[in-house]
Amino acid sequence: MSMIRDLRAAVRPSLRPSLRKTSTAYGAAPYDTTRDPSASSAVVDCAVYRDGARVEDRACLTPREAMRRVRDGGGFAWIGLHEPTEAEFAGIAAEFGLHPLAVEDAVHAHQRPKLERYDDTLFTVFKTIHYIEHAELTATSEVVETGEVMCFTGQDFVITVRHGGQGSLRNLRHRMEGEPELLAKGPSAVLHAIADHVVDGYIAVADAVELDIDQIEIDVFSPPAKGSTRGADTGRIYQLKREVLEFKRAVTPLLRPMQLLSERPMRLVDPDIQKYFRDVADHLARVQEQVVGFDELLNSILQANLAQATVTQNEDMRKITSWAAIIAVPTAVCGVYGMNFDYMPELRWQYGYPMVLGGITVICFAIHRTLKRNGWL
Repeated sequence: MSMIRDLRAAVRPSLRPSLRKTSTAYGAAPYDTTRDPSASSAVVDCAVYRDGARVEDRACLTPREAMRRVRDGGGFAWIGLHEPTEAEFAGIAAEFGLHPLAVEDAVHAHQRPKLERYDDTLFTVFKTIHYIEHAELTATSEVVETGEVMCFTGQDFVITVRHGGQGSLRNLRHRMEGEPELLAKGPSAVLHAIADHVVDGYIAVADAVELDIDQIEIDVFSPPAKGSTRGADTGRIYQLKREVLEFKRAVTPLLRPMQLLSERPMRLVDPDIQKYFRDVADHLARVQEQVVGFDELLNSILQANLAQATVTQNEDMRKITSWAAIIAVPTAVCGVYGMNFDYMPELRWQYGYPMVLGGITVICFAIHRTLKRNGWL
C-alpha cells in the first residue's frame, strides 16, 4: 500500500505558488523529448520498461524493435507520437493490432472524450486544456486552447498520440521513470498518470478562469468610469462565456469514461491502480461542477449587465422627457403670441412682455423643481 500511496505524488506536479503560473505549466512545454529535433518521424519517444525501469539508455527505440524486446524479455513498451499521418501510423497500427476505427480517430483527431474497448485494447481520448495568459480580457481575447491526447492501452504496450501545440507528457514520463514501483504496475499505471495529469490541468485552468470571471463581475457591478457607458462589458462577457463552453465540452464527456475505469473491473487495468481512478473521477466531477457554475454565473452577469444598460437608457429617456416638458411651456406661450390676431390678452399693455417672460420662468422653474423632487432630473 505504500507504493500506492506514492502514486498521487509521482503523477501529480507540486502546487505552484500562483494560479496564473500554474495554468501555464500544463501544455506550455513542447512535447518533443530526447529525440533529435531534426528528425521528421512522428515518434517522439519510444522505450521499453521492465520491472519499472527503462531498459534502454538510448534516446529512442523504433516501435518494432521495442515490441520485439517486450516479446523476448517481458515488460511493456511506451510509444509517444505527435500528430502522425496515416502513413506514419499504419506500421505501428499493424504491429500492435490496433482497430482501424480507433486508428482513424487517432490520426484525424477532433474527437469527443471517450473510452472504447477493441478486443484487448483500451482506446481513451482526452481533451487537454491550456490557459492563455492575457494582460486584459477583451471581446476578442482567447482564454483557453484545447488539444487532444489519445491513449491505446494493451497488455504490454501504451501508445500515446498527441494533437495540438500543448499537452506535453515529457515531464510525466520523466517523473514516472523516477518511480519504478509505479511503472512496474504496467500500462494501466501510465493510463492513470495521463488521466490524472489531464485533470490536474483542468483544475489549474478552472482556477485561472475563475479569476477572469471575478474581474468581469467587479467591472459590471462597479460604477462606470467617466466617459464609459453601461453595457460596454457585454462583448467581454460573451467571449468569456464561449471560452467556458469550450472548456465544458472537454470536461463533461470525460466523466463517464473515468467512472467506468474506476468502477467496472477490467482485465487491462490493475486492481490497485483502478482504485485511484476514483480520485481522478472525483476531481473531474469537481471541475465539471465549477465549469457549470461558471456558465450559470456568466449568464447571470450578462443579464445583470443588460439590465443595467436598460435602466441607464430609461434614466436617460426620463431626463430627455423632463426637459422636453419644460421646453414645451415657452414653446406653447410663444406659439400663442405669435398668432396674428388683433385682440389678444395684454397685447397693448406696457408691461405685457416682461409679464409673459416672468410667467414662463415661474412655470418652468415649478416644473423643474417637481421633476427633480420625483427623481426624474
